[in-house]
Amino acid sequence: MNIDTYRNYCLSKKAVTEGLPFGPDNLVFKVMGKMFTIVSLDEVPLRANLKCDPERAIELREEHEENILPGYHMNKQHWNTLVMDGCLDPKLILELIDHSYDLVVSGLTKKLKEELENL
Repeated sequence: MNIDTYRNYCLSKKAVTEGLPFGPDNLVFKVMGKMFTIVSLDEVPLRANLKCDPERAIELREEHEENILPGYHMNKQHWNTLVMDGCLDPKLILELIDHSYDLVVSGLTKKLKEELENL
């Protein structure tokens, strides 16, 4: 998957913003101000960190040990790093973006969830 496809998919989700708060090499996507993925723009192949349920994170790392790693510079229990060199099914990548987004949304305050619903 390339950066354009990844970026467009993230931005198609409700209330998503993008920014470069950690410098020009790391593109961050947030929902209602909370980060759900960060993409390293200077890595080849493309790498992205995504939030993940801890049990599922372990399963994914075991299934795809070359391409799904503990989250680089993140809480390794809750974040995975995806190495997108063409070996991961694009459908799985999109599913993991959705999973990360949904996890972050589920953790929003009641007020933020209401704001999101009203957008």
